[in-house]
Amino acid sequence: MSATLETPGVVTRFAPSPTGFLHIGNARTGLFNWLYSRHHGGKFLLRIEDTDKARSTQPAIEAILDGLEWLGIDWDGEEVYQSRRAARHAEVAEALLASGNAYRCYATAEELEQMRAEQRANRQPLRYDGRWRDRAPSEAPEGRPYSVRIRAPRDGETVIQDEVQGRVAVRNSELDDMILLRSDGTPTYMLAVVVDDHDMGVTHVIRGDDHLNNVFRQLTIIRAMGWPEPVYAHIPLIHGPDGAKLSKRHGALGVSDYRDELGILPEALFNYLLRLGWGHGDDEFIGKEDAIRWFDLGGVGKSPSRFDIKKLEHLNGHYIREASDGRLAGLVAPRIETMIGRNLDTQALELLTKAMAGLKPRAKNLNEMAESAAFFFKSRPLDLDERASELLAGDATKLLQCTYNGLSALDEWSEEATEAVVRAVAEQAGVKLGVVAQPLRAALTGRATSPGIFDVLMLLGREESLARIADRTNEDL
Repeated sequence: MSATLETPGVVTRFAPSPTGFLHIGNARTGLFNWLYSRHHGGKFLLRIEDTDKARSTQPAIEAILDGLEWLGIDWDGEEVYQSRRAARHAEVAEALLASGNAYRCYATAEELEQMRAEQRANRQPLRYDGRWRDRAPSEAPEGRPYSVRIRAPRDGETVIQDEVQGRVAVRNSELDDMILLRSDGTPTYMLAVVVDDHDMGVTHVIRGDDHLNNVFRQLTIIRAMGWPEPVYAHIPLIHGPDGAKLSKRHGALGVSDYRDELGILPEALFNYLLRLGWGHGDDEFIGKEDAIRWFDLGGVGKSPSRFDIKKLEHLNGHYIREASDGRLAGLVAPRIETMIGRNLDTQALELLTKAMAGLKPRAKNLNEMAESAAFFFKSRPLDLDERASELLAGDATKLLQCTYNGLSALDEWSEEATEAVVRAVAEQAGVKLGVVAQPLRAALTGRATSPGIFDVLMLLGREESLARIADRTNEDL
């Protein structure tokens, strides 16, 4: 196993556990690490902490890699798999034993449980009492398995100057001699993280503040080995709108769910995660280049952020309007194909691309766009939603018949000519334009809402438009 890699300058890392999807909070942690390294011209490394073999899965690993790539977060070099480094972790534990900074503990599980029961009964903190800390090796029961524990300092305090939290101190008397190697020889999380960070040359550890207490335990290993101490920055967690810990009921989905189920664009989620706990004046819409140029830890707040799906959709709407029609058509098409049960051909994709100009202004996500555009590709006769059926009730059919007659007589099928027909029908009937346009919209789309009705007539074309109107007027074509 290699020791320290030569990685000059700023080096950050993102170290997710592949026991489930890439949670939005983890994605933000990865983003902040990536931005900090890119801002400072450093390196951003990816480590997969897959030591929990019972829960770590290959699909979860692939979801992490896919989610990062979709967000536009790239990493330097190959990803590191923690499970493949167990021998190196054990090597460090053995070095600590040899230097006297760690010791063998022969306490059995039953003895440790009795110790904790007595501590609970006496209302004492639950921590290892150091019973094997100063005992001679000759007292070890022959053949009994042992764990390896760090010899933690007991006097004074351990202090860090956190880049987000400021000065944080813990009395060393509150630390216990944590386990480095379990009795089966496997390394603990605390040991593995410290060794991997050191060997990967990590200079800045940026992570959630739920790891803040771990720093003081991990520093006992770092200082015992005489290794450089990284700079720490512990970011407040994300809460739901109600101030409680973020959960699925608040919208705490995997990154892929925001893409696949909610129809969010990657640049919108990137922008939203960036602004979730970090700010740059009053800037709301921040692209990747500006994010890299502006990001630093001084802009990270100390209070938890609150997740707000409406703000995310607001950002998404902005980026939808900024996106090219061709790109959006490519993203919306698969959603429409699922809805109508068939693939769109080249001609249909061209129509969808042309329709984007009318779909983009009001859309908040790709699903809405698909729902609004699906009518273009549905077979006749169209199914009507409840509101569309209401719009075609009563005298609406008579107005629709008049509209059909006017449109079918046109020599030129243009937006100006079709609008003139609809206005003429409204004037002749003595009603407002909308009274004629709404039944026409219902007949053409099967919905009460759609892009501009004259845009729809142009996109559908003469033949399809007249056929759809005829379906609702019983006109024999």
